[in-house]
Amino acid sequence: MNLNLYFHPDALLERKLLLPNKSEIMLPVIDKHLLSLEVFKIVTVTEPVLIYNDRLLISGEIPRTTNFEKGFPIHYSRQGGDWTADPLIKDDISIVLHVSGKGLLIITGCAHAGLINIIRYAVELTGISEVYAVIGGFHLSGPMFEHVIPETIAELKKINPTYIIPCHCTGVTAVHSILAAFPDSFIAPSVGTTFVF
Repeated sequence: MNLNLYFHPDALLERKLLLPNKSEIMLPVIDKHLLSLEVFKIVTVTEPVLIYNDRLLISGEIPRTTNFEKGFPIHYSRQGGDWTADPLIKDDISIVLHVSGKGLLIITGCAHAGLINIIRYAVELTGISEVYAVIGGFHLSGPMFEHVIPETIAELKKINPTYIIPCHCTGVTAVHSILAAFPDSFIAPSVGTTFVF
């Protein structure tokens, strides 16, 4: 039995972070040998795609429409043998489901595209404006991203999700800000938490 493995073609690029002090942090690379195992059927996507009998939407590349979510300025990828500035990290894709009678459930990866860009695109793709829950990493951690927390919160208030579940790369400052702004919507997940929507 083959399992479909969906990802953007850029997910296979070598990557690094170039810190302000000029030191480099090499990022892990997907093991291409593992991808060649017979258990996986590789499906690369750049455009939105529906799977599981058209019940689950994979976003594909997410347009950058906000003026405050500008990507990851210290991110580089090796393209054509050369290291190239790659702040947009185009392989950041999300999963979207429609929970009947409640609205969209949006699952982010690391939200390099920006949480608000992701939500707006999910709404645009589905035509459904109600957002039931958004869960995943929101990429608001550290001084490079914390300055966009107030604008993110302001836009989230307009969207008004029923539940907001920030994970890994959201950051402590953003988590506290989200909790303060959405005390009735905020859920703090932990390893092993199960959600039934």
